[in-house]
Amino acid sequence: QYGWRTHYVSDEPGANSRLDELQAAILRVKLRHLDAANARRTEIAARYDAALAGSAVRPPVRREGATHVFHQYVIRVRDRAAVQAAFRARGIGTGIHYPVPVHAQPAYAGRVALGPGRCRRSETAAREVLSLPIHPELTEVQIEQVEAALRSVLHGQPAGDDGMRHG
Repeated sequence: QYGWRTHYVSDEPGANSRLDELQAAILRVKLRHLDAANARRTEIAARYDAALAGSAVRPPVRREGATHVFHQYVIRVRDRAAVQAAFRARGIGTGIHYPVPVHAQPAYAGRVALGPGRCRRSETAAREVLSLPIHPELTEVQIEQVEAALRSVLHGQPAGDDGMRHG
């Protein structure tokens, strides 16, 4: 899948082309619910943003003139393993999407003339990103559990270094 032998590590260039006719038919029905699903994720993201207020950890960046629908809600923290363990202890799953930067993928060895330390922002992001649960089917109780964890775990936690200006 995607040129992977190991999850998130590409040994060869690949593609995400798994939309067959059956999946297309299902998605055609699901498309009717897309706006509501996007609105629900945006609502959940606003609640997570509020729970992060007052902490050093910033919510995901929004771009002016663009609408974010929060396919993922990704924060950056320096001590990701500790934060992930604290969330796990509270029964909250988290994810680490894209833990290997493109320039470090075996599939691109020899194609990208960059070695370790040459893409510091990408490498730092790969060490710091943490995805929180965000999907339209989250229950009120689950959202409240994530909010409580954000408040108790992340207040006092140093923010990751996203290299972006916020404000």
